[in-house]
Amino acid sequence: MLVLGIDPGTRFLGWGLVRRTGTKLEQVAYGVIAPDAKLELAARLVVIEQQLVQVIEQYQPEAGAIESLFYSKDAQSAIKLGHARGVVLLVLARRGVGVFEYAPARVKRMIAGRGNADKRQVALMMKALLGLGELPRADATDALALAVTHLRLGPLANRESNEPVRKRATSAEGPRERLLRLARAARKR
Repeated sequence: MLVLGIDPGTRFLGWGLVRRTGTKLEQVAYGVIAPDAKLELAARLVVIEQQLVQVIEQYQPEAGAIESLFYSKDAQSAIKLGHARGVVLLVLARRGVGVFEYAPARVKRMIAGRGNADKRQVALMMKALLGLGELPRADATDALALAVTHLRLGPLANRESNEPVRKRATSAEGPRERLLRLARAARKR
């Protein structure tokens, strides 16, 4: 399965493709769409749409994992983020790519073991998990983390029942052990 993770933004939109073959995760490609900051918002959204369509057409992902909306103290930033998310959701839907949303804290918990992990911790975990030679830009790293989260949680997180997705991990359980435990649980279902 090939998943496109997207970290939305109007100045920098990160994207990352991760493939799962069996239990192995492989980074396929990643990048950042960075429209000229001097452009009006509408023109930046057009650039995002055009470049995201190119990524989807080139790689043909089966699913798209995007960061869900979260509370922001800065209303202007939240509104601009909402515009970028809207473009992403529209592009994915028009291309027939399944859309799955994940809260930032859930992604951080899945990848780094803590919902309040900083970007560097997430980036280092992505580097280790995917065998990256260098750390990508934070936007691309966050997108890769979204793709990995979907590949690990998707079957569990997107069920229709309301039962808990997983039991609370013990303090001795690290992120790698948690990923393995969740993968085993997903296979049993």
